[in-house]
Amino acid sequence: MNKASRQLFISQPSLSASIKELEEEIGIDLFRRTNRGIQITPEGKEFIGYARQVVEQYELLQSRYVTKDQVRTRFSVSAQHYTFAVQAYVNTVREFGMDKYEFAINETKTSEVINDVKNFRSEIGILYLNEFNRKVLTKLFKENELDFTPLMDCHIYVYMSKNHPLAKRDCIRLQELDPYPLLSFDQGQFNSFYFSEEVLATYDYKQVIKCNDRATILNLMVGLNGYTLCSGIICEDLNGQEYTAVKLKSSEIMRVGYLTRKGIALSPMGQRYIRELEAYKNQVLI
Repeated sequence: MNKASRQLFISQPSLSASIKELEEEIGIDLFRRTNRGIQITPEGKEFIGYARQVVEQYELLQSRYVTKDQVRTRFSVSAQHYTFAVQAYVNTVREFGMDKYEFAINETKTSEVINDVKNFRSEIGILYLNEFNRKVLTKLFKENELDFTPLMDCHIYVYMSKNHPLAKRDCIRLQELDPYPLLSFDQGQFNSFYFSEEVLATYDYKQVIKCNDRATILNLMVGLNGYTLCSGIICEDLNGQEYTAVKLKSSEIMRVGYLTRKGIALSPMGQRYIRELEAYKNQVLI
């Protein structure tokens, strides 16, 4: 509070009083006050997300129309670990160029994809729904004022190294994968089946290795004959040609789509990114 008051050129008591008045006006506690200091509340974090967006929009208007500064437009995407989402982003960046834009892409946990879009850190979030997680995640979308738009329906494929003992099969049963480790993305404190990036999360896998990034999973596919379950869309330009996708014998379908803030139109760059994603419909394996 002392540091903030110095930056604002006002006294610390005046700042504290202003915050208290704001809390009374909006009817929520932004900070939790204790003898050891203050901590921001969950409601405060959400409020700051909205406030930051307002400030950024004001600064953008000020720079563009008042001071006439050259401002870089920011475009950010958060996604579960899908190579095609990164490839679509690459194609979008190549088209728009980097001179006038500030780009960011976050491959992250399911809960963070939702929070990033909710708190305006990302314009678009990429994730999937299926019969198992649909009710839980759809409820979260509604509570956080998010819209989910489907992009494509995909059968389930086993993603593995081309040197895997089962790599040349036309179809694999789940039980045939028991001797090999499932490579699963760690969801942190939200490590619930409903937040899993791998479908069929409730199956009793004999071996599981939790990972935090896609590069590690690719290494473990080669080193330990590990595998993960995916949409079957392969981007060899980014991941190389050492991997393959074999259809899993299952009736399960994953619906890949994107999240946006309810009532907020996509930017021109966001629209272009979605068109790049839609192009992968033709590559969905049957």
